[in-house]
Amino acid sequence: MIAVTGLKAEAKLAAGPQVHALSGGGDGARLARDLHAASANAGAIISFGVAGGLAPGLAPGSMLVARRVFVEDGEPISADPAWARTLSAALGAPIVDFAGVDQPVVDRAGKRALHLRTGAHAVDMESHIAARAAAHRRIPFAALRVVADPAERQLPHAALVAMRPDGAIAFGALIRSLACDPGQIAPLMRTARDARAAFSALLRGRQMLAAGFGFTNLGELVLDVPAEDEFGWSLPV
Repeated sequence: MIAVTGLKAEAKLAAGPQVHALSGGGDGARLARDLHAASANAGAIISFGVAGGLAPGLAPGSMLVARRVFVEDGEPISADPAWARTLSAALGAPIVDFAGVDQPVVDRAGKRALHLRTGAHAVDMESHIAARAAAHRRIPFAALRVVADPAERQLPHAALVAMRPDGAIAFGALIRSLACDPGQIAPLMRTARDARAAFSALLRGRQMLAAGFGFTNLGELVLDVPAEDEFGWSLPV
């Protein structure tokens, strides 16, 4: 199985026996190329990581399972129904529609417009790439995402420029952004709390699933996930 993520921190959580994790790091074209090559012998593909909330009322840490993924230049791609039901039952997570985009949707107006246009509950930059690859290979696809920034939130500029593709903090860019607009400090702290809640839920959800992410053809193996993530903070287990 291939687990498709955005950040290396998410890939670290996803990887395990019989699961090869690929992180896009915000470069969709490179991710698509890597996934095309890696999926030649794959039995299934899952999109895994954090997402932006589109539907009102979704709190940070809300786990969601995809019914289908809306893409910007084509018809929505459906997830494998049986796999989605297995994930939903195991995690107590609703099955909803996702939206896949090539550029981040960070402001409230953009999130609302995308929600009204598609009805999707969450948005990320990898699920549509994973869904396309699975459809091309004619293998099962699923998506499990956790809300990091709710629909009601607008991400501050500092949060966007400070995150490197590998999940590390670009302190120089962060300091420059805050120097230009110190009013971002409070929203940035709130964004950090939201991210912590999302990654805590992501780790918890990963530990609740067997090594095959609920895809029974890969077998039921014991999952051994570390209690510390890529960012270096300890998460509750």
